Amino acid sequence: MKDPAGVIGELKRRGFIEQVTDEEGIRGYLSRPAVCYVGFDPTADSFHVGSLIPILSLVHMQRYGHKPIAIMGGGTGLIGDPSGKTEMRKLLSWEELEHNASGLRAQLARFLDFDNDAALFLNNAEWLVKLNYIEFLRDIGRHFSVNRMLAAESYRQRLEKGLNFIEFNYMLLQAYDFYYLAEKYDCYLQMGGSDQWGNIVAGIDLIRKKLGKQAYGITFPLVTTASGAKMGKTAQGAIWLSSSRTSVYDFYQYWVNTDDRDVVRFLKLFTFLPVEEIEEIENLEGEALNPCKRALAFEVTKLVHGQEEAREAYWASCKAFGFLEIPEDILPSSTIPRGSRSEDTDLPSIVLPRDRLVAGIPLYQLLFDADLCASKSAARRLIQQGGAYVNGARVTDVNWVVTEENVEDGEVILRAGKKKIKKVVFSS
Repeated sequence: MKDPAGVIGELKRRGFIEQVTDEEGIRGYLSRPAVCYVGFDPTADSFHVGSLIPILSLVHMQRYGHKPIAIMGGGTGLIGDPSGKTEMRKLLSWEELEHNASGLRAQLARFLDFDNDAALFLNNAEWLVKLNYIEFLRDIGRHFSVNRMLAAESYRQRLEKGLNFIEFNYMLLQAYDFYYLAEKYDCYLQMGGSDQWGNIVAGIDLIRKKLGKQAYGITFPLVTTASGAKMGKTAQGAIWLSSSRTSVYDFYQYWVNTDDRDVVRFLKLFTFLPVEEIEEIENLEGEALNPCKRALAFEVTKLVHGQEEAREAYWASCKAFGFLEIPEDILPSSTIPRGSRSEDTDLPSIVLPRDRLVAGIPLYQLLFDADLCASKSAARRLIQQGGAYVNGARVTDVNWVVTEENVEDGEVILRAGKKKIKKVVFSS
């Protein structure tokens, strides 16, 4: 069993901590097995890559012997969190929130051990929807200063565009969550994104006033890529943890295409590989970082989708872009396959009738049909710019036609640029 107090050092080394309310107090609180929580909004039935930081923070806590609580905001979700938002969120129905919470619970079970109450999954609707409004105002509302609430960043940035009364109540409800968990579950540590600082501090104040006890808070940094883009956002949309929303292959490729400047940081944040091993590659650059990117992609895909799915995505990528062997001394604790594989691996694919090949299919049309380009004109531009490939060969003739001569074993491999690939299977 690891020393429970070691978790703070672990989170610091890996870059999880932006602010703490009282570091010495937190270290004391975590010097023995303790309870902590993170809240999640059930705005969709799947998490996305941006949710991995709070999820993995709970995993680190559990690995060091602490008891994590994942709070699903089924109650607060009926209102919507104004933090970090420039306009009011769409209000979801009770049925939508229940459906989403169920999907998120299943995903969290891949990361946390819920057996024997080693971790808890709670929905704050269980206690919030039962509140009597008048009693809530008398018992909880009286402890809040409107002036202090308006000074919170989450509210100040909304005042110009308008903050409605429903959203204004959010801080009280989240503070009440913290108070409720402290009283019922001995939970005195809340963690969350940097935009949650005001809400966390409000909960700490409420616990002190109502219970006469000290609580603590930790916030995570907003993770952006080296280019300044928000983590997990692409031109095609969010990168989801659900394979029905983002395929395992596309999920893997997202990580393979990590900017060189982000590789070390993302290995520390999104994998459990030893920090010492990760620091060994800090001076690598250019082509030398490619094996590290593959290891990063493999490890994150394994965490989210499992070992076998990660291996399939890895070999599919090798087939599409050429095998790049991972040296044994590169991140040796990674379980990424090292060496070659003889059997074939399927790529993302579509099936088209073979009789379309009789007259031939313009490449721009096939790129569009394969969903590699948003339009036929975009496909033509891609070909003209030298970004289109058929079976690994570049095609620059915008009038080029795919025929039976290009079919190998009943299929054609299309690639658009460096990142997007699709197998077209022609069936009789």
